[in-house]
Amino acid sequence: MADTCSQMLLGSGLTVLSHPLMYIKVLVQVGHEPLPPSLGRNLFGRQVYQLPGFFAYAKHIVTIDGKAGLFKGLAPRLCAGTIGTLVHSKVLQNYQKADKTEEPGNSQKEDLSSLQQVVKETAREMVARSCATIVTHPFHVITLRCMVQFIGRETKYSGVFDSVVTIYREEGILGFFAGFIPRLLGDVISLWLCNMLAHLINTYVLDNSMSHVGEIKNCSQAVTGFFASMLTYPFLLVSNLMAVNNCGLAGGLPPNAPAYPSWVDCWRTLSREGNMSRGNSLFFRKMPAGKMYAVDQKRFF
Repeated sequence: MADTCSQMLLGSGLTVLSHPLMYIKVLVQVGHEPLPPSLGRNLFGRQVYQLPGFFAYAKHIVTIDGKAGLFKGLAPRLCAGTIGTLVHSKVLQNYQKADKTEEPGNSQKEDLSSLQQVVKETAREMVARSCATIVTHPFHVITLRCMVQFIGRETKYSGVFDSVVTIYREEGILGFFAGFIPRLLGDVISLWLCNMLAHLINTYVLDNSMSHVGEIKNCSQAVTGFFASMLTYPFLLVSNLMAVNNCGLAGGLPPNAPAYPSWVDCWRTLSREGNMSRGNSLFFRKMPAGKMYAVDQKRFF
């Protein structure tokens, strides 16, 4: 229980610190570009048209809503983080209790190969994360809609309870799970990719006789995690777009955004337009090739 509480406190602190970053990322993901591109230089000193990065975007938000404006949607996100940690921890604890109730002679940990052990642990982690995602997704939807209100200056989603009532009244239960399928798929694929790649590197590339092999294995886990998150980023993008799509907010309605019939249609549209990585980076953002900036609508076409 103490470990769970410490995880919740640490997670809440990191959530607060990283919230402005997520807020701006979401606005970029939905295509909102309030500042026009400017002429600058890339890492190689070449002159290119660049889009405003995180700091310029944050400064723009502060001039409109003040510093507190950078923390829109923080309350439901904190709720999601806290509840998700509890659910995730509870599921893993149940697996541990089930292992302890097995007879000592039936313990399989020593009999399993390293690959089988990784598969077993990854499968359990997948179940724990999936349960946490199911429970917390409604708060995730509310968080995203609170953020996207910045585009149309709406106040439709002003609090957690009021937002729950609004979504249920207008969209029913399914409204709380808008964008759920691509988010779950992305989480599951990312988890398996990360753990399988890390296992292959640790087993067939690294030599256990090497010095500091433990630190190197931890580093390989972090690298594979980053690589997996990059590959599955389109699932996160599609999930966030579907969570705010056609929900009554200007940021999720034409002309700011198409009305997607399904998340598959959203995926196809983004792929056709070359926008599958939109919002993936908030620094050194270059102007999309072949697109024109519409000053009145504050987006690219």
